[in-house]
Amino acid sequence: MDFGFTIAAYAVAAVLFILSLGGLSGQESAKRAVWYGIVGMAIAVVATLIGPGSGLWLMSIILIAGGAAVGYQLATKVQMTQMPELVAIMHSLVGLAAVFVGLNAHIEIGRVAAEFAAADLPFPQPEGPLSDAAYALLGTLSNFGELIGKKTGVEIGILRVELALGIWIGAVTFTGSVVAYGKLSGSSSMLPFKIDTGAVQLPGGHMLNAAAAGLSVIMLLMYLSGSGGWTLLILTLLALFIGYHLIMGIGGADMPVVVSMLNSYSGWAAAAIGFSLGNDLLIVVGALVGSSGAILSYIMCKAMNRSFVSVILGGFGGAQGEQMAVEGEQVAIDADGVATALNEADSIVIIPGYGMAVAQAQQGVAELTRKLRAAGKEVRFAIHPVAGRLPGHMNVLLAEAKVPYDIVLEMDEINDDFPDTDVAIVIGSNDIVNPAAQDDPNSPIAGMPVLECWKAKQVFVSKRGQGTGYSGIENPLFYKDNTRMFYGDAKASIDTLLPKID
Repeated sequence: MDFGFTIAAYAVAAVLFILSLGGLSGQESAKRAVWYGIVGMAIAVVATLIGPGSGLWLMSIILIAGGAAVGYQLATKVQMTQMPELVAIMHSLVGLAAVFVGLNAHIEIGRVAAEFAAADLPFPQPEGPLSDAAYALLGTLSNFGELIGKKTGVEIGILRVELALGIWIGAVTFTGSVVAYGKLSGSSSMLPFKIDTGAVQLPGGHMLNAAAAGLSVIMLLMYLSGSGGWTLLILTLLALFIGYHLIMGIGGADMPVVVSMLNSYSGWAAAAIGFSLGNDLLIVVGALVGSSGAILSYIMCKAMNRSFVSVILGGFGGAQGEQMAVEGEQVAIDADGVATALNEADSIVIIPGYGMAVAQAQQGVAELTRKLRAAGKEVRFAIHPVAGRLPGHMNVLLAEAKVPYDIVLEMDEINDDFPDTDVAIVIGSNDIVNPAAQDDPNSPIAGMPVLECWKAKQVFVSKRGQGTGYSGIENPLFYKDNTRMFYGDAKASIDTLLPKID
């Protein structure tokens, strides 16, 4: 009866998770979708605690309470700008869990085999019904041990493949996510060492990854042929190296895609855990996360004109030759000059980026939008698919500031309108408005679709200083004749600008 309740609860939780994913596709339904996910996870946890194999209540409650406390602290203290690295480090925990579950499954197979050998019973089980002695022995084992003890030789072989793949995917996800966290967090990283945000590879480059992958296959075959648990340990070390070297070989400008890709990896790792444990809900949830992450990665790759296969293999992010020199100088402008241009303009496009998020300037930008629209001006927002280091980052900030959804447009919807735009305001963006993506074939972002704001009649760039963006690439936009640099903290600059708008 408990088993039937658990299956039913898992089915309800799976439906809620699907509704949650579907609802997250729209800003209007996102809040409701989050609650679907919360309720689904609560049902899943309760069903697991009281279902088959329940036990160790004190440890379970302590772990759940500890996890809830950590989650609450992160949710209340982590800034929106830190969400990309938070997601990355969470992915690493899923990968690490997959490694531990896989190794534990291997140990449990050996323990069950020893129990059956001590009782002089066959293991794995032969085809056909179990003997009375085997049933009696199964009753003395743990829930997972009982699950293993019922398996035939073919099923044990499948379980060994599943746990080995879970370990491999989990290990790749773990080190890859840690490196992604280090690249995203920069100087604020809690790691004991600093990670270069550029594309860095060891001598040998992709050949090292290929060799490690080949050795992983050899270790898998040796493990399946009965060579012992040491092959799993080597397999784990090889996968840890691959995860590290893959993500180190990807440049900072492409980290949003990496986060999405690691999200997919963590999903497949969770699915592998589900197969190893015989947990249907983990399989379903892992497949949902893995497939949705892969689809998002593909969509982002198309938006950035990157090869999906190249992303998976960690094969992009570095320049291929000498980059074009940038000529001219950056011309500054004060708040009075910007206000004059805005008061005279009829059509305005605002391009938000990571700098707006860092400065927490979204409320000021929203107020600026309201004042301009009240004056009868057309104001719209242009959102690049990877603005802010995380898909949807800018949309969330603007929704938080109550910017109307209908004036927040994607790149493909608004890019052709820039030639007819009087003023384009760039707030904390760099790489997504960089014309070098179109003009310089040797640029690390060559071929990436960008917002063509330089085609507007006037461009104002709100920026702290003259430094390069996250990817370290110089931006020719800042030197164009129709561009003026509005230096300063984005929030302070907007607050100074607001009283000057008629």
